[in-house]
Amino acid sequence: MIVKLLNFYTADGDVHIGASDGEKIVDVSAVGYSWGWQEIFSDWERIAPQIESILQHAKPLAHAIRFAPAVTAPGKILCVGLNYASHRAEVPFGAPKYPALFSKFSNALNAAGGEVYLPAGAKELDYEAELVVVVGRRIKDAAAEEAAAAIFGYTAGNDFTARDLQRRTSQWLLGKTPDGFAPLGPYIVPAAEIDISCLAVQTFVNGKMRQDGTTADMIFSPAEIVSYISKCMTLEPGDVIFTGTPHGVIFGLPEKERVWLKAGDEVVVKIEGIGELRNVIA
Repeated sequence: MIVKLLNFYTADGDVHIGASDGEKIVDVSAVGYSWGWQEIFSDWERIAPQIESILQHAKPLAHAIRFAPAVTAPGKILCVGLNYASHRAEVPFGAPKYPALFSKFSNALNAAGGEVYLPAGAKELDYEAELVVVVGRRIKDAAAEEAAAAIFGYTAGNDFTARDLQRRTSQWLLGKTPDGFAPLGPYIVPAAEIDISCLAVQTFVNGKMRQDGTTADMIFSPAEIVSYISKCMTLEPGDVIFTGTPHGVIFGLPEKERVWLKAGDEVVVKIEGIGELRNVIA
């Protein structure tokens, strides 16, 4: 059984931790367990069999749920640009020797099913499907092997970007972290449950495929990225790292062929083994 974890909103607005086996979803707290994410991160080997038992025996949720962000309170939202060879080739940003890091802030957090709003004055809204690392233990100055062991799991993310704001100065921040520009989810898959070496990473807009790549095209692996970042800053449980996007973004098209996202568009990021992250442009 492959266990997927999630956050969802209850009817009164509280966030509960859920689990899924791909067919049903159960509310972990409703069956008497009160684990928080920090306990799950630190003691997963003990907790995992109990969650498997819950999935086998507990009553599934009988109604559609409203997802919360897969990680609700990351201390850091870090991102790597230009990390797929095919994407580097389609955009005019060069080929950095090291992971090209930037950040988003907590205001950008969003969830599967959440709406995305374009900031006033911006016109060029783009998508970026990304595999996202969820850090599971405190790590500093780590080699790649230790860094790999510090990864709790993976989720799907969409690095929404206002390209006109991104290119306004040499710093990308303004175009990367408007409200709601970092949806995460719907599920976190523990690292031991998934081989991320060649996962399909896709984006669909209104049902039409726009991105179709695999993680095999990554230049820096998730473990290498975590190791590199840890040389400069301490990573903590719950930090998240967007690991880059494959080719097929709108900005990679010839200028006359670019049709930016607009109100009413449904954008779906699909990552093999994790799930589909759906958002609507409002």
